[in-house]
Amino acid sequence: MLSKKINVGIVGATGLVGEKVLKILEERKFPVNKLSLFSSKRSEGQKILFASEEIEVSALSKDSFKNLDIAFFAIEENLAKEWIPLARKECIVIDKSSAFRLDEEVPLVIPEVNPEKIKEHKNLISNPNCTTIPLVVVLAPLYKAFGLKRVVVSSFQSVSGAGKDAVNELLYETEVIAYGDKIKKDSDSFFSSPIAANIIPQIGSIDKQGYASEERKIIEETRKILELPELPISATCVRVPVLVGHCEAVNIEFDVNIKVDDVMKVLKSASGIKVYPDNKYPMPIDVEEKDDVHVARIRKDIAFEHGIALWLAADNLRKGAATNAVQIAEEILKTRGEK
Repeated sequence: MLSKKINVGIVGATGLVGEKVLKILEERKFPVNKLSLFSSKRSEGQKILFASEEIEVSALSKDSFKNLDIAFFAIEENLAKEWIPLARKECIVIDKSSAFRLDEEVPLVIPEVNPEKIKEHKNLISNPNCTTIPLVVVLAPLYKAFGLKRVVVSSFQSVSGAGKDAVNELLYETEVIAYGDKIKKDSDSFFSSPIAANIIPQIGSIDKQGYASEERKIIEETRKILELPELPISATCVRVPVLVGHCEAVNIEFDVNIKVDDVMKVLKSASGIKVYPDNKYPMPIDVEEKDDVHVARIRKDIAFEHGIALWLAADNLRKGAATNAVQIAEEILKTRGEK
């Protein structure tokens, strides 16, 4: 057990990921000495309960990070770029945004996959995308066992991955439909199209090659974490009308001929993975508030000579974000000898 208590800050404490970080710190009995919570000015003064103590939320200032040991950042990319350079002068930052993930000098870490990279930090460690994390948790042990030739992934991502406004929009639109009314979009809408009773095959802006920014994140982050810069990988990301839980259909081609039983054996022995028996499979409702990546429908991919197809699901707010960040913090303490 980690024993030496440290001072912890959460930036974006009133958002979905920030709230989940709070919950997981308490669940895992992380050794918090003093907890500081930060958010936008509209949330300033709000009180949040942590370990039976009410803690008041403060607005960020240039002095917010003094006397902190670790700061969890769960805010938008543009704000992360503004505040993290200040924060990392005072403490170690674990950042959930995409702001620094592909920076060569910033470790991009999944503790089950590349914990050794934490030692390379210069007071900043990036948390991967909420879809990249479960994908790479599965790919990493398979790559080690069989090599990787090609990966194709289609993701089905819940609205919570886009934040509270997206969740509220789905709930509102669902209520409108339930009353038999038609959804009317306006300038305040989070999504450009209705999300209730619908799916949107675009997450983020589209580039010149036709790929959305979410798809680029999966591609480039997977390559960086696995240290396979030339890995052939393609992604299609779809927003679905689900509150919590991201799912992915993954097709993997290996360097060698493999059997389904071999793949299942590797995944069952890997950390952070739950493998389902034949004819059982995880859905979003099955993985909510769970930390493992749930894998099922493992089968030979008849389109690839050495291919396997599988299905995975994970709680995007926990392992896809907050749990991974807290695990990184735990590893930091271990590398400092604070067990």
